[in-house]
This record gives sequence, structure tokens and C-alpha cells, in this order.
Amino acid sequence: MLVFQMLLAFQVIGSGVPAPLVIAHRGASGYAVEHTEAAKAMAFAQGADFVEQDVVLSKDKQFIVTHDITMEETTDVEQVFPDRHREDGSYYFADFQWDEIKQLIMHERTRRGSESPALEKRFPGSAGQRVLRLEDEIRLVRGWNETTGKSVGLYIELKGPSFHKKEFGSNMGEWLLTLLAKLEVQPDANQCYIQCFEMQELQDLHDRLDCKFPLIQLLGRPTSAEDVSKIAKYAKGIGPSLDLLMRRNERGEIESTGLVEAAHTAGLLVHPYTVRKHQQPRWSDSLEVTHSSILQKLKVDGFFTDYPDLGRNAVDGRFPTKAN
Repeated sequence: MLVFQMLLAFQVIGSGVPAPLVIAHRGASGYAVEHTEAAKAMAFAQGADFVEQDVVLSKDKQFIVTHDITMEETTDVEQVFPDRHREDGSYYFADFQWDEIKQLIMHERTRRGSESPALEKRFPGSAGQRVLRLEDEIRLVRGWNETTGKSVGLYIELKGPSFHKKEFGSNMGEWLLTLLAKLEVQPDANQCYIQCFEMQELQDLHDRLDCKFPLIQLLGRPTSAEDVSKIAKYAKGIGPSLDLLMRRNERGEIESTGLVEAAHTAGLLVHPYTVRKHQQPRWSDSLEVTHSSILQKLKVDGFFTDYPDLGRNAVDGRFPTKAN
């Protein structure tokens, strides 16, 4: 089972050594506003194997590519629709039709209430872009693949399924499978993964909906080997935070927590998140240490990065015969 999954998930190079996947986290979000067309195009050009799409639902059940169920930190909704917030002061994608959402402009993530956030000025080249629907992005990536001869895949995360079920009375996963079938996205690990933090949603996809797409259980807290074995019953892999992978011992040496080894023993892929140039996990003091630890010591199967070009260089430098 493990060998089969590795063949699906890896791009195998001439020497027979599998090369880990470079997964662009919200696109090339270290260089452009997250989840904009600019970020996705840059990730594609920089050699990402997969490009991530976080998705939420609009009021008319369109899948919107965005990280949050609320809108004010990443769009200009407060200026365009100033009176459409809920009692908690936030604006929710679930309260807006697609025709309204597509009027909004995306900007760098800001803290609410900041009138002139410095972060908004990091990426002037990708300012002024509109929100994307998932189906629009799928068509974009498909078109880029056809134009270039590449085979960059989709990596879709369902955001807040329990929130959406409460709002709409239905499961996000079911709506997603309907859309992917409509767009003829093939259910294999070369084209598309589906990930989520909510275990129940992934179990529903696997058990009730007989989902053929590889499912990835996201993890943000320590997980036991027993829990990993349970995950293997419905998922093809795990997506743990980098902090869960390694630690420093009493001598200050970096050592594995055992999570990657437990996952591989259970037949699961490991795709940790998120490698960043200026922010390392607790156990690392440099980007080079982070890359070498996850790629050479732990031998993860892929990783999310805000900097696809640096991730591509890190992989190709260690797997030099991989064809790009």
C-alpha cells in the first residue's frame, strides 16, 4: 500500500529516488498577495508541482478561493459594502452572492482596524486583483498546463466545513465533488488532493461519498501513533505543521518526534506546512536547516512553501536528475 501511494504521489527520477513535491502555499504567497491570480501564476512559473486552493462557500454556493470564512482582512469589503457585517462586526463570504464578491479587490492580509497596515505595501505588483472562484482557478491552471506542457496539480483545502454545514445544512465535500466532476478533474494524486483540518468531513468524504481523490488530514497539534493509525483508515496522508516534526533534545541536537516515521509505517504520505524564508519552526535556525531536515533526515513526501522557487531549488539540489 505504501509503495503504491508513493508511486502516485512522487515524481520518480531516473535514479529511482522519489523527489518530494513542492506545494505552493496559497500560491507564491511570499512574493504576491495570497490566492490572487498573480500568486498562482508566479507559483506555476517558479516550478511548483501543486498549487493550493483554500475554499469557502458564498451564499449562492460558489466555491471562493480564500483562506478565511470572513472577508475584511483580505478584501476591501468594508469600503464596498460597509453595512453588510454581522453583529460580531465581521463580513462573511456566506452572506454574499458571487456577483457581489467579484466586485471586491484583494489586498495583503491585514489586522482588522489598521488604517494603513505596512503589510499591504509588501506586494504592490499584485495589488488590485479580484477574488477567484475555484472553477476559475481550475481553468487557469489547466490552461497554463496545456500551454506549457506541464502537469501542475491542485491542492484544495476545505475551510470551516462545520461552519458551512450550520449555515447551509449540507456538507462542503459533497458540493466540491460535484464541482470537480463537472470540470472533469480526475481523482488521482497526480491531479488533485483534498485536505482539511476537520476529521469528520474527511471521514464523510471517504465513508459516505466514496471519494476517490486522495485525502490529507491536516494536523496542528501533537498526534499519537494510535491516532495516525486511525487516520490511515480514511486518508492517504497527513499535513502536519513543521513544529510537529522535530525538536531539540537536551544536548541541543535536532531529532525527529517520530511523527513522520509513524505516518510512513501506517502507509501515509507526509506533506508538512509551511516553509517560509524569514520564519522557521521552533527547532530550526535557518531555511537551509529546515530544508535539509525535512528533505534528507525525515524524507517527507512533499511540503508547502510560500517560496516555490526556493523550494524547487532545495529539492532539485538534492535530487539533481529530476526533470523540470
